[in-house]
Amino acid sequence: MASIQKSAEPTATGARQRAMGLLAKASRAELHAAFEALADKPDARPVRGPETGLVMVRGRIGGGGAPFNLGEATVTRASIRLDDGTVGHGQALGTDGAKARLAAIFDALFQQPAHRAGVETLLDGIAARLAGEDAGKARQTAATRVDFFTMVRGED
Repeated sequence: MASIQKSAEPTATGARQRAMGLLAKASRAELHAAFEALADKPDARPVRGPETGLVMVRGRIGGGGAPFNLGEATVTRASIRLDDGTVGHGQALGTDGAKARLAAIFDALFQQPAHRAGVETLLDGIAARLAGEDAGKARQTAATRVDFFTMVRGED
């Protein structure tokens, strides 16, 4: 029986999933500034969209984690093709088609070794902003935390 060893290095698929996730959480301003900073702006032709639709948001409840439909969310997606044939896909919550298109462009650039380092720099900035926002929320939550405890009575 062969053993499967997990690598500390993320797979190409895992790295792209991480990149697409961060691009979806990026602000339009972050993506636009990064695109304007590109020396060679790629010629991106639309393959699909941008188009807006709805997705079902699911939640879990109870001790067993039974799933339930929480509601719907508006999502915009876009697909582009660069001159060399590289296809990129982008998604964003809401109706911002320009943001989804920019995310698709950076997804395509992420797949190209020549541009990957530049896209990684953008992704690191997005990840740092998100970590800072999470830390701020954690501090706000901790400030309102109430610790309940039980005192043992000496009469028992």
